[in-house]
Amino acid sequence: MIRKAKMRDVIPIKRLIDPFAREGVILPVSMKVLYRSLRDFWIMEYSGNIVACCALKIFWEDLGEIRTLVVRKEDQGKGLGSSLVNACIQEARDIELKKIFALTYVPLFFERLGFKEVEKSSLPHKIWEDCINCPYFPECREIAMTLPL
Repeated sequence: MIRKAKMRDVIPIKRLIDPFAREGVILPVSMKVLYRSLRDFWIMEYSGNIVACCALKIFWEDLGEIRTLVVRKEDQGKGLGSSLVNACIQEARDIELKKIFALTYVPLFFERLGFKEVEKSSLPHKIWEDCINCPYFPECREIAMTLPL
């Protein structure tokens, strides 16, 4: 079942994200950030367990970001990530965003969902809000992808 995250989901989301952050697949997310951005999150839940999550962050009047997409390893390859991204895309359309983007190490996944690769410099809001404080800046290895809505 896909649903919006609730307060009780913060700790399970953190437990889901942490192993991927330790592997360097995504950036670490603090409890503070999770609590502050909880309304951005969608989760996939099976039998009371959160097995995947994804967030839609609003950057500007016309721009949103798909971020913190994580699917538990044993559940990868089942379409859960695509389902969560599609939930975020629908939410972005519902709130009338014009474009969404993602920074990813897996561009093929986002290409299958209609995203196209772009230069990171085309996303100045992201660079100056988040990237500038990232430990990998300016040597980021992620690929910037956008989807017009």
